[in-house]
Amino acid sequence: MTSEVKVGTQPPCYLDRVIAPHSPGPMIRALRQARRLSQEQLADRAEISTRHLSYLESGRAKPSHTMLLVLGSALDLPLRDRNTLLVAAGFAPVYRISPLEDPAMTHVHQAISHFMRLHEPHPAILLDRAWNILRLNNGAMRVFAWCGLTLPTDGVPVNALQAVFDPAMGLRACVVNFEDLADAMLERLRTEADVDPALGDLLRDLERLRGPHRTRTVATGVNPVAMPVHLRRGDEELRYFTTLTTLGTPLDVTAQELRIEGYFPMDDATERLARKLAGAT
Repeated sequence: MTSEVKVGTQPPCYLDRVIAPHSPGPMIRALRQARRLSQEQLADRAEISTRHLSYLESGRAKPSHTMLLVLGSALDLPLRDRNTLLVAAGFAPVYRISPLEDPAMTHVHQAISHFMRLHEPHPAILLDRAWNILRLNNGAMRVFAWCGLTLPTDGVPVNALQAVFDPAMGLRACVVNFEDLADAMLERLRTEADVDPALGDLLRDLERLRGPHRTRTVATGVNPVAMPVHLRRGDEELRYFTTLTTLGTPLDVTAQELRIEGYFPMDDATERLARKLAGAT
């Protein structure tokens, strides 16, 4: 079984608010700059000439439907933002947005449930685009309780990053490697906020919770692909590494934006303690 948490609303695509429809040139330029790419670099990724890209950004040339899809891929845009880019140029969106309760999402729900069930007794968490917790398996519930983190029962969305950063929520005190973990989490969120400033408020809140200002650098103590998490309560310790699994399909925005954070034991002691906690419930 898994526990459901109220689904947070998806943040609106910021492109809708920044650029007026039918003006894709400034939008392309803004996205390129957000990705910190030169015209030469983006042109190389898209396999077009720098001159052609310059014409597209200035409005001297109008991008075709295919060119917009190519640029969206070259910029590594989420499907939601690729839709917005198409609409801004006067084209219809090509990627569907299926509600989570839509029957078409049944296979996605089955895959999620299967993954989270097989991951027991270790934690697995389903997250949305804004890092809100949508669902937890029993392993996650047990570890959170072991750390002293109590999830609300009034349907208020819980943000997974805030749960780590906010001392009042109880989890932070158990995270032995908080400094390295915070570096990696903030760096990942900054990268996402580069093309989705709707995440800006969350980023600023986490930086405030983090404490003294730190310059923007890549975390040196954590592998951003598989992040180690060291938890300690009293004489007991859990050592995990976490990975993010995406369920995206080439044509569905909702499925692409879902991600499962899975916790994998790094040693036998963690395996034993996780099974001990499972047996105690």
